[in-house]
Order: sequence, then structure tokens, then C-alpha cells
Amino acid sequence: MTSPRSDRPSPPDGGPAQPAYADRVYRSTAGMIGGVGLLVVACWLGGDAIANGKGHTPWFAIAGLLLALPIIIALTLRPAVFANSERIRVRNPFRTIAVPWTGVDGVRSSYTTELLAGDKKYQLWAIPVSLRARKRAARQDARAKAAGDDEFTPGRRGGRPPYGRRPTPVPGADPTIRAWSDQALAELRELAEAREGTADRAAPEAAPVVRWCWEVLAPALAGAVVLIVLGAIS
Repeated sequence: MTSPRSDRPSPPDGGPAQPAYADRVYRSTAGMIGGVGLLVVACWLGGDAIANGKGHTPWFAIAGLLLALPIIIALTLRPAVFANSERIRVRNPFRTIAVPWTGVDGVRSSYTTELLAGDKKYQLWAIPVSLRARKRAARQDARAKAAGDDEFTPGRRGGRPPYGRRPTPVPGADPTIRAWSDQALAELRELAEAREGTADRAAPEAAPVVRWCWEVLAPALAGAVVLIVLGAIS
């Protein structure tokens, strides 16, 4: 899922002010739906154990929820990629990586999507690769080209494909139908290429800034410690 809006370049001195736009945001819809489902199931089972359990069972349930809920949120709802004309911010399950485009060496996709920056590799959890969706998009693109259909019209039979995505038609744009993850990577590459060569990659401000997500790690570790203690005394 991505929003079509992005930051515009700063206007030249003396020029009219440009309106501010939100970052482009990329998330896995399937991951978010799965995460909500897992949270509902975990809360239902844990709540039942807390309300009806005997002995140490309620305490085990509380500790288990303290461990499980942050991990479920981290793996499903938290991952996101935020990008604008200046930088990319990758929110993975347990870390957040922020890099200006001048410090990005590349964005690539094979079996996973990866950001290369500062001689390191960071996975983009929010943009999972689906080989099945990629194959379906390729078949749809081949059928569209064979039929001579250069533009999909949403809302009609045979219109915009459910598994592939065609970029918004603009003069000179590549009309290839792509899987969602491949289209997202194409947009990120365009942002990176637009800033290529505009600053020194070795400058300190171009280095990736990595922050651990302690708001997820701390409660999960606390839950694990409580489970170990309960297991030792029970």
C-alpha cells in the first residue's frame, strides 16, 4: 500500500513556496490483516486463561501476552517504509533505519527487498516479495501487450489487475504491469536516482542512522523473564 504523495523539491530563492506533502508510505496489507487476526486470537485465548485459569495459569497467561503481543505487532503491524525526496526511513520489526538518499547505494529485490547503504544491507520487511504475484503480473502484462491494451481502465471488465500494478499513465512512462513489491521498488529507485550525485556519500550526514525499537523489545524481554521465573518456581 502506498500513498501517491511525496515531498516536492525546495523552491529556488525568491520563488513561490511549494506545498508540503506527506511521505510515501509502503506497508504490506496482507501482513497488517494477519497481524490484526493474530492479536484478536492471542487476546481471546489469553483473556480466557486469565479469567478462568487456576493456580499459576493466569500469571503464565499475563506473561505470555506480555511477550507475544509486542512480537506480533513488531512482525506484522510495525513494518513500514517512508520515503520522500530527501530520505528513506525503514521501520523494521526491531529497528528503524533512516538514510538520506545521498547515502543510499541501491535498492534491490530478489527473494527479499533490500536497501544498501554504508556498506551494509538492510531488509525492507514492509515490502515482501511474492513470486506468485510477480508471475501473475508478468502474465497480465503479456496479455495486455498481446491485446494492444496500453492503458487499463479501472472499473471495467479486464481493467486494473488485482495482483499487478501499472504505473500512472504519463508521457514516456514505462507501462509495464508489475507486482506491487516491484512497483514499490521502482518508485524508490526513482527517488534515489533523482538525488544521485548531489552530495558526498562519505559525509557524516549521509551515514545510516539505526535505532533499536525498545518500546517493542522491553515488554517482550520482560514477558520472557517472567515466564522463566514462573517456570522455575512452579
